[in-house]
Amino acid sequence: MLPLVLVLSFLLLPVLEILLIVQVGQVLGGWPTAGLLAAGILLGGWIVRREGRRAWRALNAALSRGELPERELGDAALIMAGGVLLMVPGFLTDVLGLLLVVPVTRPLLRRPLGKVASRRLASVQARAGFPPGMTGPGGFNATARGGDPFGRSTGTSADAGRAPRGTVVQGEVIHDDDRP
Repeated sequence: MLPLVLVLSFLLLPVLEILLIVQVGQVLGGWPTAGLLAAGILLGGWIVRREGRRAWRALNAALSRGELPERELGDAALIMAGGVLLMVPGFLTDVLGLLLVVPVTRPLLRRPLGKVASRRLASVQARAGFPPGMTGPGGFNATARGGDPFGRSTGTSADAGRAPRGTVVQGEVIHDDDRP
């Protein structure tokens, strides 16, 4: 379903943009229409730079507090997508890009787009063979279950005294500093 929607949007969006540019050009004239398109690109670049810096500072602040920056990552993704739409010449893409970039409308779009993204991630995980909630060996919340992100036990859980799983290869570590 999603590939069909993407193909249709890539085919219909340019047609709609051209029709809208022609309509605006008939009302305002050619040069004012070109000026509006150029102003939209410049204004979009300025807004994306300003909001991108703000999102970057919020992301760094959340990471320095030791929090998982879910909202900040969502904002950064929306700003990036909005920036791409603002840089594409056209009035329809400018409106869509502004909706994604402006701080007033971004929270309204973050939740539904986040739900769509989480559903897509869950379907990709299911196709990849991972159980729900896992993204690989150990998953995101492996440390809460007493393991590291690579699925190994850290010794704090119930299986702390067990022998390691898998093949153990005997060997000796030789450091370059130890050679005569």
